[in-house]
Amino acid sequence: MGKIIAIANQKGGVGKTTTTVNLAASLAVQEKKVLVVDADPQANASSGLGVDIRQLETTIYECMIDQADPKTAIRKTDIDYLDILPSHIDLVGAELEMIQLPGRETILRKILTPLKADYDYILIDCSPSLGLITVNCLTAADSVLIPVQCEYFALEGITKLLNTIRIIKGHLNTALEIEGFLLTMYDGRLRSARQVAEEVRKHFKGLVFNTVIQRNVTLSVAPSHGEPALLYDADSKGAIDHIQLALEIIRKNN
Repeated sequence: MGKIIAIANQKGGVGKTTTTVNLAASLAVQEKKVLVVDADPQANASSGLGVDIRQLETTIYECMIDQADPKTAIRKTDIDYLDILPSHIDLVGAELEMIQLPGRETILRKILTPLKADYDYILIDCSPSLGLITVNCLTAADSVLIPVQCEYFALEGITKLLNTIRIIKGHLNTALEIEGFLLTMYDGRLRSARQVAEEVRKHFKGLVFNTVIQRNVTLSVAPSHGEPALLYDADSKGAIDHIQLALEIIRKNN
């Protein structure tokens, strides 16, 4: 039975999609069966894994709003063991449509729970908001991975996210846990980055991953080629850091 991990932080630009795509690829090369669920209307995880979103007939939107079978929407990627349930810009309007639906907070859980039997890990790329779709992601997940960029104001908004997690744990998903806080965009030459990393470790202690994702050009360039860093440049720091993260998560979940 697989584990569903939501990658969430309502602050934009912290590396959620980068983490999702590259962690998924890194788990897949360890021969773990992985499904990426793109729950962001920007669909960057979909395009970052080589999916042409203009050609899609069925996406997560149709699954959530029209009860389409998710197995008809799942696409294979160029990496063995790695599939994706893609997104579409239509997802922007889904929150308004979902307001009318019964059990609106648990729609995604009903879609993903049957898929746990087919995968070792299901990674959900959440949008940078705390709206109804993100609530659905957290309600469907077993745990939450929170990327924190190593820049000033990094902890801004985390209190709000933790409060949302607490509410969801209390009312919708009692089993929800924090998988860990992941330090991203780290540049060891900058005193501010070192201070932020120290502050996050002091604050969240053992919940912070040992692996740190360093600032790396490959992580910025690879998505424009529709590839994770591993395929674009396997020797890059970005690729190596995510392999380390994947191994840390596998160890933790064994």
